[in-house]
Amino acid sequence: MNLDAYKDRSLQELFRLEAQAQTEVMNSGLLVLEREPTDPAQLDACMRAAHSLKGAARIIGLDAAVDLAHVMEDLLVAAQRGELRLGKPHIDALLQGSDALLQLSEGATVDGLAALHKRLSAGAQLGDGEPTPAPTPAFEAPEQTTPPAQAPEPQPLPAEPQDRILRVSADRLDDLLDLAGRSLVAAQRTKPLGQGLERLKRLQQQIGRSLRGLRDAMPGQELPPQAKALLADASNWVLEAQTQLQQHTEAFDSFAWAFGQRSQRLYDAALASRMRPCADLMAGKARMVRDLGHSLGKEVWLALEGEDIQGDRDVLERLEAPLIQLLRNAVDHGIESPEERLASGKPAQGHLVLRARHAAGRLLLELQDDGAGVDLARLRATVIARRLATEAMAQRMHEEELLAFLFLPGFSMSEQVSEISGRGVGLDVVQHALRQLRGTVRVRQQQGRGTLFQMELPLTLSVLRSLVVEIGGEAYALPLARVEQTLRVPPDAITLVEGQQHLWHRGRPVGLVAAHQLLQLPPGKPDALGLPVVLVPHHERSHAIAVDRFMGEQSLVVIPVDPRLGLLRGVEAGALLDDGSPVLILDVDELMNAADKLLGAGQVERVARFAGGPTLRRKRVLVVDDSLTVRELERKLLAGRGYEVTVAVDGMDGWNALRAEDFDLLVTDIDMPRMDGIELVGLVRRDARLQSLPVVVVSYKDREEDRRRGLDAGADHYLAKSSFHDETLLEAVQMLIGEALE
Repeated sequence: MNLDAYKDRSLQELFRLEAQAQTEVMNSGLLVLEREPTDPAQLDACMRAAHSLKGAARIIGLDAAVDLAHVMEDLLVAAQRGELRLGKPHIDALLQGSDALLQLSEGATVDGLAALHKRLSAGAQLGDGEPTPAPTPAFEAPEQTTPPAQAPEPQPLPAEPQDRILRVSADRLDDLLDLAGRSLVAAQRTKPLGQGLERLKRLQQQIGRSLRGLRDAMPGQELPPQAKALLADASNWVLEAQTQLQQHTEAFDSFAWAFGQRSQRLYDAALASRMRPCADLMAGKARMVRDLGHSLGKEVWLALEGEDIQGDRDVLERLEAPLIQLLRNAVDHGIESPEERLASGKPAQGHLVLRARHAAGRLLLELQDDGAGVDLARLRATVIARRLATEAMAQRMHEEELLAFLFLPGFSMSEQVSEISGRGVGLDVVQHALRQLRGTVRVRQQQGRGTLFQMELPLTLSVLRSLVVEIGGEAYALPLARVEQTLRVPPDAITLVEGQQHLWHRGRPVGLVAAHQLLQLPPGKPDALGLPVVLVPHHERSHAIAVDRFMGEQSLVVIPVDPRLGLLRGVEAGALLDDGSPVLILDVDELMNAADKLLGAGQVERVARFAGGPTLRRKRVLVVDDSLTVRELERKLLAGRGYEVTVAVDGMDGWNALRAEDFDLLVTDIDMPRMDGIELVGLVRRDARLQSLPVVVVSYKDREEDRRRGLDAGADHYLAKSSFHDETLLEAVQMLIGEALE
């Protein structure tokens, strides 16, 4: 660390910081030495940590810490030389010494310090003190010609790393991230602006075609000179406007791309400043598990994986309490006693694994034990006894449904509630904490072989992947992690069960509630393609929330709601959509609690069944491509969005279809047999009936000259198949002809 970072700190504070770092090194090493007493790397790391603390304590005049670190160092050096073999009593004493050094660095008084000093001084008499052959070191250690106490003292300040470190307050980092997020949103607004320019260019092209059509429609007619001059001027001005607009469009595209890249880099850099390794969250957990196991008469070992995985500072801090609860539950209830483990053919020592990894852009934490698992028969009996389900229902439940009861408030299978943990109450707290972090927790088990808890969280709380829907004519966002599935439900799929509307999903009735009723908004327009429904899991079941329209998925930069607005019903935060319009992020838990109350009281409004109203025409799209795979992909994408799609296998087939039927849009490839896409577009633009038909070209050719050739031929939009994905095509189609129904 740069020395300037310490210039405003006292020596006592510096010693406290070093004690925190060195005791963490010592604790980690001692836990390894408890399993591998002769590990040379860990012996050296622990000895060096004690040696550094001794020198630092001497500089600030903390004699008690000097003496304690000295005897700890002597004991570790004796183990290095093979004069004794570290056993459990040695490790216990050294861990207590590490705790005492940390307390002394904080200015606290340590009880029993003299007795601890005596125990450490008596090293070989602590037990398992027989000499052992000296281990082969992993590297050549320097020869010690003087006692460790007389070794040269290190400087109290750690060596400066390669990267300089600057102290910045968390509030400033939060402000920086907020500004970077707003910049990113501003960059995203360039996309609809660019689409507006494309629409304007298309309108100019249509004006130009109309002028040419007007001139061609009057062959041989002698116009007054003034009319001829005006028509020529109009044609020239349209041509000039097209040239100017083309130049401005290219300049805007270049600016928008650069602005977007810089905004993304700025946001990524600001976000990285908030990211911390999961080692911060895992620190001290192995020691906690060991000590907790000892207090219960169990031997438990915690292995850590993925300590370098990065997560948001706020996420890791708020995950501390639920993780501790899971660890305590695992040691208390998951791991059996040594006698039970030996009787079942397992080693006496229990094993826990805490691993962190990234999965699908999210942080995944897993805690796995090799204990007895969950007794499903006992769990089922508890569910029946507490009248949470009838015996017949409980017998039909599969394992996943039964395990979900563990997360209910107040649910416990333990006959006695210990001070260490309370299975059920603890899991309810864990689930509540994970939901506050927009995360989920799941449990899996194998009878007699262990339990696995999976916690899935966002990498950061500042960006939220969301499902954007329309409710009551307004846009709202639902955290995607809380959405089980989206459906379009036909009218005949909605049934009445005990007077309440339900739909059947996976063989079970799911209660149907209108989102506008939950938010106390006016009902929206019915969707003729089917009722848009969002399935949201809640406790051991799901609710079906009917919305007006699906608007797509977006990554939103979360903006906290101004406290001056007070409590907003069902709202968690705000954000800005890609087009800059505001959107409210819904509080799913509050909505689900409101849905429970409405369903329980029988006060749910009937969801419209799309009866009545005018018949809407579906817009028709012609897809022309000689590749069966591409043709079917495009057909399914467009049909899935509600468009009526006709396909043609080449340009000639497409031209015949265009002359025989009416279409709202043409989507065509370029390289095709009999007639290529350029010829097809040219024929369309020369035909009086078809010349205003919007055209999208989708081609493997993605060079700028290929794009220019397609646009010059008269295409309104050009997409490269190399970068083609569903949203790109659907956005282009919607921009040109709008929604599927009119």
